[in-house]
Amino acid sequence: MSEQTSCYHCGLPVPEHIHLAVHIDGEDRAMCCVGCQAVAEAIVNSGLDDFYRFRTDNAPTGQEVVPEFLRQTQHYDNPDIQRRFVRQLEDEHRREAALILEGITCAACVWLNERHLRSLPGVVEVRVNYSTHRARVVWDEREIQLSQILQAISAIGYLAHPYDPTQAQAILEKERKQQLRRLGFAGLFGMQVMMVSVALYAGDFYGMESSFRQLFHWLNLLLTLPVMGYSAVPFFRSAWRDLSHRQAGMDVPVSLGISLAFLGSLWTTVSGSGGHVYYDSVVMFVFFLLLARYFELMARQRSSQAAESLVQMVPAIATRVLDNGKEEAVPVAELQPGDRVRIVPGDNIPTDGEVITGQSSVDEALLTGESLPRPRGVGDKLSAGTINIESPLLMQVTEVGQDTLLSQILRLLERAQSEKPYITQLADRAAAYFVLAVLVLAAVVALYWWQISPELWLAITLSVLVVTCPCALSLATPTAITAATGTLSGYGLLTTRGHALETLARATHFVFDKTGTLTDGALHLQKVHTPGKRNEAECLQIAAALEQHSEHPLGKALIAAATDFEQRVNLQAQAVVNQPGAGLSGTINGETWFIGTSRFIQAQTTIQISEQQREQLEIDGYALVWLANQQAIQAVFALGDSIRPGSPDLIQDLQQQGIEVLLLTGDHQHSAQRVAQAVGINKVVYDLSPAGKLEEVKALQAQGAVVAMVGDGVNDAPVLAQAQISIAMGSGTQVARATADMILLSEQLPQLIRGVKTAQKTLRIIRQNLSWAVAYNLLALPAAAMGYILPWMAAIGMSASSLLVVANALRLVDKPKKTE
Repeated sequence: MSEQTSCYHCGLPVPEHIHLAVHIDGEDRAMCCVGCQAVAEAIVNSGLDDFYRFRTDNAPTGQEVVPEFLRQTQHYDNPDIQRRFVRQLEDEHRREAALILEGITCAACVWLNERHLRSLPGVVEVRVNYSTHRARVVWDEREIQLSQILQAISAIGYLAHPYDPTQAQAILEKERKQQLRRLGFAGLFGMQVMMVSVALYAGDFYGMESSFRQLFHWLNLLLTLPVMGYSAVPFFRSAWRDLSHRQAGMDVPVSLGISLAFLGSLWTTVSGSGGHVYYDSVVMFVFFLLLARYFELMARQRSSQAAESLVQMVPAIATRVLDNGKEEAVPVAELQPGDRVRIVPGDNIPTDGEVITGQSSVDEALLTGESLPRPRGVGDKLSAGTINIESPLLMQVTEVGQDTLLSQILRLLERAQSEKPYITQLADRAAAYFVLAVLVLAAVVALYWWQISPELWLAITLSVLVVTCPCALSLATPTAITAATGTLSGYGLLTTRGHALETLARATHFVFDKTGTLTDGALHLQKVHTPGKRNEAECLQIAAALEQHSEHPLGKALIAAATDFEQRVNLQAQAVVNQPGAGLSGTINGETWFIGTSRFIQAQTTIQISEQQREQLEIDGYALVWLANQQAIQAVFALGDSIRPGSPDLIQDLQQQGIEVLLLTGDHQHSAQRVAQAVGINKVVYDLSPAGKLEEVKALQAQGAVVAMVGDGVNDAPVLAQAQISIAMGSGTQVARATADMILLSEQLPQLIRGVKTAQKTLRIIRQNLSWAVAYNLLALPAAAMGYILPWMAAIGMSASSLLVVANALRLVDKPKKTE
C-alpha cells in the first residue's frame, strides 16, 4: 500500500492505528474509517472507478457518508458503555459479549453468521443459538473492535445489537407484529383468491366460457400481487441473501417454488393460452409458511422464557445513598463497587452486595429454586435479581454488570444452549446438504415430467420444492435443549455445557464426594456422652465458655449448640490458656476445666483414657472433643456434618433407575461408612487423595462406564474434569463450579433425579424429532416427485412438519412448583 497520511476517499487524516485500504486504479488506497472503506468499495464494485479520476474535490467526509448504523456501532467501543454487556476474560485483551441477531430464519443463517465471524481476524469464538437468536462472541481487542464485528454482521444482511433484555423484548415484539401483519395480509387476500378459484374449479366441472375464465385469471393475478409484494418478501430477501453468499438455506427452494408458480401463472394469464394457473397455491404457500413461522416464534419465546425471566428480575433504577445521607435514583448501570444502595421491602436487589444495615428475608427462588425466603442480616451476601421481603436493607455494592452472580448464571446458561452436541452437529450438516440435494432432485423431476407430461411438470416441481422440510432437522435439537435447560434452571439445576443433558441421560454410574455434597459440610453437635456427674446442659455451657477464646471450627460448633440449647447459663472463663491443635484450659467459678483432644486431657490431668474407650466412641466416625475437670471426664462431644436433606431419597431414586452409586471420599473409614449407611450407598472407597479419586473414576471409565461426578471442593476439580458429566454444588468452590457441566444452585439433591429424568426425556424427544423429520422427508419427497402430493398439500405438510417438531420439544417446558 502506498504511503499516505490522508484518506484517498475523503481527504481526512488517517489515524495511526487504522490500517484500511481499497484497491483503486491498481493500487491499495488508504482509508480513514470503515465508512469511507464501505463507500469506496461500493463505488469500485459498481464499475464507477472513473469517479476518482475525474473528481475535482475530495468526496464528502466520512461523517457525511457513513450510514447511521455504522456511526451507532462505534459507540459500542466505549469502555463505559461496554461495562453493561461486555466481560473481560482471564486474558486481559480478550472480551466476551452477548448479541441479539435480527434476520435469523433457519439453521443456514446460524451457520453463515458463525462462519463469517470466525473468518474475521481477532474473533476467537462464535456461537449462535437458533432458539433465542442470541450470539456469544469472544474477540481479541488488539485485532478487532466490537463495532467492526457488528458491521461485519450487517454486511451479510443481518442486524446485531448488544444483548439487552428490554431491547430484546422490543425486537421480539416488533418481529411478532410484523409477522402477524404479513400473515393477516396473506390471509385476507388469500381468501379472495380462493373464492375466485372455487369458481374456476366449478367451471372445470360444469363448463365456463373462456372470456370469464380469463377475467377470473386477471382478477386472481391482481389479488396475488399484494401477497407477493408484501407478505412473501421475507422469503425472497432471505433466499437472495443466502444465494449471494453461496449458501443454500431453506428459503431458497421455498422462494424458487413460489416464484415458479407465480411466473408460470402470470405467463398463462398474459398469453391467454388457457393453461392452468396456481395463484391459489401461491397464496396458500405464503400463508401456511408465515403461519408456521409465527407459531415457531411463539414457541421459541416460550422455550427461552426461563432465561429471559432471570434477566428481567434486575431493576433498571436503584436508590443510591450518598455520604451526606441523601438518596438519589440512578440507573443500575452506573453503580460502582463500594456504593451504598437502599432496598425497600418488595424491591428487587439491583446488583451483588453485602448487607451493612438491617435484617430481613430474601426470596432467592429465581436463582436457586428454593421457595422459602432466606434470612439476611449484617455481613450476609445479596445477589442481583432476588427480592427483599420484609424490612429495608442498606447494601454495599461488591459486584456490578457482568461480574454479578446472575450474569455468570446467564452466561453459563447461554453457553449451554448455544453449544451444539454431536447429534446436533450431524443434523445441521445433514440439513445443509439436504437443501442442495432437493434443488438437484427438483431439477431432475422437472426435466422428467417436462418430457413425459408437460402439463404436469410445474405442479409436481412446485410440490417437490415446497414439501421438503430441512428446517425440522435443524429445529429438532436446539428447541429441545433450550426448553430443557430453561426448565431445569427454574428448579435450581443450571446446565453450563451443551453436551450435559445428552451425557447425563446416558450416565451409568453416579459418584459422590462426601463432605459438602451428601452432607451439608458444616460441623454440628451430633451426640453428647456424659459419664460424669454433670448433665448435658451444664457441660455444653462450660464448653462454650472455654471455646469463646478459640477460633477453631469445633469450638464454634459447640458455641452454636450451647446458644441453641433451651437451658442457657451465662458463664465466664478466666485465665484461659490455648494450646493450638490440642485444647484449652481455664477457670470457671473457681474450678479448673480442660477441653480438647484425649491426649490433651491426659497430658493436663491425671485422668487416663483407655484405647477401648476412645475407639468405642469413635466408631460412628465423628470428631470427638473431651471435657474434663481435675477429677474425671465430664463429657465427650461428638461433632460432624449432618446428612444433607434429600440425600437418601436421591440415592434410592438413582438406584431404581438402574444407576450404580458410589461414594469416594478422603475421610477415614468410620466417617465414610456412617454417611454411606445413612444415605443407602453400598460401595464406599475412603482415605482417597484427589489423585486416588481420579484413578477410581478412570478405572470405571475403562470398564465402559459413563460417570457422573458430584462434588464441591477444590480437591474435586480434577475428578470433576475427568468424569463424562460433572455436577458441582452451588455452595462449592469457584474451581469446582468452573469445572462442572452442571451446577446445583438450589442445594436440593432430589433435583438431581429430576435432572436425570429430564435429560432422558430430552434425548427421547430429540430422537423422536429427528426420526420424524427424516421419515417425513423420505416419504414426502418421493410422493411429491411421483405426483401424489398437490402443491397446496405440500405447503401444509411442510409447515406442519416444523410445527410438530417445535410442539414436541415444548413438552419439556415445565413451570417449577413451589416447594414447602
